[in-house]
Amino acid sequence: MVTRSHQTIMLVRTLLIAALCLVPLTGAEEGFSSLFNGKDLRGWALVYKSGSTKGYVVEGNKIVCPADGGGNLLTVKEYANFIFRFEFLTSPGGNNGVGIWAPLAGDVSRTGIEIQILDQDNEKYKGWLKPWQHHGSIYGIIPAQAAALKPAGEWNAEEILVNGRHIVVTLNGKIITDGDLDSVSDPKIISAHPGMMRSRGHVGFLGHGSLVEFRNIRIKELP
Repeated sequence: MVTRSHQTIMLVRTLLIAALCLVPLTGAEEGFSSLFNGKDLRGWALVYKSGSTKGYVVEGNKIVCPADGGGNLLTVKEYANFIFRFEFLTSPGGNNGVGIWAPLAGDVSRTGIEIQILDQDNEKYKGWLKPWQHHGSIYGIIPAQAAALKPAGEWNAEEILVNGRHIVVTLNGKIITDGDLDSVSDPKIISAHPGMMRSRGHVGFLGHGSLVEFRNIRIKELP
């Protein structure tokens, strides 16, 4: 069992030894920097979920959230406005998320913002998913408006644009979410998601105990 004190020690140790090694990209992605060196999790801070010590692993130039792993894998560096690009592959029923403006502690869907990653067409989700739980939704806040998800086991390309209060999610070349946080007026939503009032934080992946793989992870900071 991982105690709270052990989690704190591991997090502090990660932050002390991690150095964000950004590799400039050229060509069509000028201005983007790689967030993953293909070898280890240098530059990332891992916050284990309760009861897990596996978290994420590196396999064949991919960051993998194992079925028995998970927790929050967040960049050491904080970001405000940016374009975040990555590719992902889920197992059947796979569930993960992208944290933006995230603190290093707490439930990021509340304390920061979570963009849903979900194999939403799996049979186990039929009939009960709320609109803001579909893939690409700003979880609990703004639902995705379109579907462009490939079947489990196939790679998807996703881009998340964060510019001020404006968030756009593009999946496989199709815009599926285009939302303005300032347009949210429901007091229940605002109360349940105080993280939407942040303007800066860490970026990363939010594992929920299912196999999801990531590759080609890069970011471009905006003014």
